[in-house]
Amino acid sequence: MLSRALSVPLILGLVCFLPAVVAVQPGSDVRDTAYWLQLVLTCYAGTRLATMILSTHRRLLQGVFWMFVYIAMGVAPLAQVVIGKTPTPMVGPRSDLVTAVALIIVGCAAFDLGSLLASRRPLRRGPGGPARLGPATAHRVRLRLLVLAAFAASAYYVLKVGGPAVFFSSRQEISASVAQSGVASAESNVGSAFLKGFGTVPALLALLFYTRRLATSRQARRSPSTVLVWVALLLLNALVNNPVSNARYWFVTVLVSLLFTAFPSSAAMYRTVLTTGVVGALVLFPYADRFRYDDEGRRPAQASSVFEPLTTKDYDQTVMFANTVSWVDTQGHTYGRQLAGSALFFVPRTLWSGKPKDTGVRVGEWMGLNMTNLSAPLWTELWVDFGASGMAGGLALVGYAAARTDRRYALAVTRAGPGPGSVLAVAAPLIAGYTFILLRGPLLQAAGKLAIGALCLLLITTFRERRAGRRR
Repeated sequence: MLSRALSVPLILGLVCFLPAVVAVQPGSDVRDTAYWLQLVLTCYAGTRLATMILSTHRRLLQGVFWMFVYIAMGVAPLAQVVIGKTPTPMVGPRSDLVTAVALIIVGCAAFDLGSLLASRRPLRRGPGGPARLGPATAHRVRLRLLVLAAFAASAYYVLKVGGPAVFFSSRQEISASVAQSGVASAESNVGSAFLKGFGTVPALLALLFYTRRLATSRQARRSPSTVLVWVALLLLNALVNNPVSNARYWFVTVLVSLLFTAFPSSAAMYRTVLTTGVVGALVLFPYADRFRYDDEGRRPAQASSVFEPLTTKDYDQTVMFANTVSWVDTQGHTYGRQLAGSALFFVPRTLWSGKPKDTGVRVGEWMGLNMTNLSAPLWTELWVDFGASGMAGGLALVGYAAARTDRRYALAVTRAGPGPGSVLAVAAPLIAGYTFILLRGPLLQAAGKLAIGALCLLLITTFRERRAGRRR
């Protein structure tokens, strides 16, 4: 009933009304190939996002993917084309922007193709069932170890940066404290990445696992010790994962993963996250970096319309793809070198002198910019290394993996019952939230926390049940 009531206004709003409102904004009045391709991409992404919201199944990863595409590579770049302003300058010809938008559309179509192929392939349902967190006793022991590790790692993080007060000042102060702690060097940021990663990720995962227990077990909700541990973990995350001292994309990860974990079977919550996410990203997100700098470095946000922040702040994904096209025209493709640097993020530059920098940093330096904290969306990372065919193939694999994960997550939530359940019941919401960071890029910046999260999940997971089921 909810889907039927929302279908017509939602589709009209995402596919027709919002793009039309953006298209009539005063600006450059340029209606060239780049404009029309961008309009097609926006309507395409809006249609797919509406499909995800109105679906009878909760498709966490696919829904977040299309929400990101619709906002960051659809509406925002369309506003930039119409108004005639971009967050970063475009150094190449207009044809490079046309190429970039066309490649984004190809990548989205490849993602859809991969998702379709995954939906046609039946899931294997072996005797062991989905990979679970193990028997109740083993699960409790491993979970307690994770909780202890989370408190220890976060406590070390807090002490290294100078105490709890720093976490409520600004991100600039946190970065300065980490630099003064001695864990990072001028040649490598691996030490600071590990400090921040281990100080924040285990705390979040422990909170998600305890939230999962409380959401699915009445016995856990009646246990004072379980509730007290959950409250302690919530306070710990309020300290190390708050929106003041962390990047906005990471706080979105925390918020989305917590909501999806707390309401594992709620279609209303799933639809609310996707719909309010669009509004929040377009209206609130550009102003959410208020705590990025201290009072002296903070600049007041000024905008003459609701769409102007989309042209001056965060949504540089499409224009950076266009700049990357120009960069590759002069430098050539890297043939896997950039992805190798991301995969081996833990190797310090003192040991690997030729370790590639972030793709966004390399392009920014080539452009001659002083500020090189620029995005490199997944489309760009794949295209830089492997060209158009490699990009399409890579996004098809991503679509396939996302669809399979969504299906297995739905099965895990259904079968888990009141027990600890499948690891996907916690991993899928976390991946869904982190998808924003993975899609925005650069991958080198995103790899650290992703690897730490995978390590924590691996330590708490046992496949004993599946192996025993296979032997039987």
